[in-house]
Amino acid sequence: MFGNLLKEFAAYTEAGGWVMPPLILATLLLWFAIGYRFAALKRGSVRDVRNMVRRYEKGKTPTHNGVISRAVYKGMELKEAGKDDLRPWLDDVFYAEEKEIRKFDRLIVTIVSAAPLLGLLGTVIGMIETFDSLGDMSLFSQSGGIAGGISQALITTQMGLAVAIPGLIVNGALKRRQKNIEIELAQLKDILCSEPEVEE
Repeated sequence: MFGNLLKEFAAYTEAGGWVMPPLILATLLLWFAIGYRFAALKRGSVRDVRNMVRRYEKGKTPTHNGVISRAVYKGMELKEAGKDDLRPWLDDVFYAEEKEIRKFDRLIVTIVSAAPLLGLLGTVIGMIETFDSLGDMSLFSQSGGIAGGISQALITTQMGLAVAIPGLIVNGALKRRQKNIEIELAQLKDILCSEPEVEE
């Protein structure tokens, strides 16, 4: 069964022409980047930032399995160290987290934008082949003639849209999650800078 699926996929790729390998590579890169961002955008706790800070003050150290949890831990350590003018220190410490949650965002946007254009390029190539077949009157040529050209045009368009549409939807959800985390990090900075020093 797996062998048959592999053969069908190879035939599908071949029918799409030379535009298909870049589209397949773009698909793999896209879903790797989406998976990475999904893991990087783990919040770490369902509690709000203020409650997480209070729990830390009561001796309940947050786990390190999410962005907000790690930020609370790092921020509270700085606060306990008694740093003067805490905000610049928090900016420096939180920069790594903020950089991590933005990682691969541009790559996803680029692939989602480029995939339909690659599909369109395949469409144009397929239509050129179709009109060449009409001009030569080679309706049933070795390369597929009119049917082969139209098939290539439709396959590459389909592949380009199949890459772009799910990527666009998933990236939109990830962007919203990223924005929420950025807001919470800003709130955490305000809380840590405004609350009285933690007693040692």
